[in-house]
Amino acid sequence: MSDSMIVIGEKESFIVRVLVQKAQAAGCETSFVGWNINKINEELEKATLVTLYLDDYVLPHDDVLHFLTDKMQEKSLEMILIGEQVKLDTIEDYVPKELIYESFSRPVNNDEYVKAVMGYFSKMAAGDFKKSILIVDDDAQYLTMVREWLRGTYKVSMANSGMQAIKWLAKNKVDLILLDHEMPITTGPQVLEMLRSEDETKNIPVMFLTGKGDKESVMAVVALKPEGYFLKSIDRAELLEKLNEFFIMHG
Repeated sequence: MSDSMIVIGEKESFIVRVLVQKAQAAGCETSFVGWNINKINEELEKATLVTLYLDDYVLPHDDVLHFLTDKMQEKSLEMILIGEQVKLDTIEDYVPKELIYESFSRPVNNDEYVKAVMGYFSKMAAGDFKKSILIVDDDAQYLTMVREWLRGTYKVSMANSGMQAIKWLAKNKVDLILLDHEMPITTGPQVLEMLRSEDETKNIPVMFLTGKGDKESVMAVVALKPEGYFLKSIDRAELLEKLNEFFIMHG
């Protein structure tokens, strides 16, 4: 995925155009989008970084902010904030801290801003950010619980079905997939088979989540040769310990 950023703001002012042009000149594919949920949704499909520009008069509507933060969490994106300090403080009450890469008070130093943008992509290319995990499970309550367990340590994305996971992985990269073994419609084993049949996804490590701990069920899971498996009865501390061991072993 190339270095790609969207700048979101109330209008494409002269200052915003300069920021976009500076980022483009530095080699970052950059475009502007206004406070429009459909447009933001469309542009976020190809973005790997977001800049949120707050002008003097207008803050985004709550529905736009909620949509943006939900979508960024889903895609494990981060944002750079630019605005008057009082507005930055207001936005930071809405936006989870883990989504904010850096904040700049206005007037922003263009060179410092571009340095931050390119620094983000350099760190991303070097693997300096948190490891990313996609959790795939049709149980929304379990999905949310595991995400809460992991979000302080990892970048966590979620999919509530096998096909949603396949679609997400067509546009996003991930370091590990935690995959529910017993899903309806498209089962965990079927998802694993699809992942391993595609060059883009065949090398992504997969660990199964299973609610069945009897020997026969466990043997059936192990026979699929995942990187590992966890019983869903595992607690938070043990899951974090096992994941940490996995990433130490696998770089």
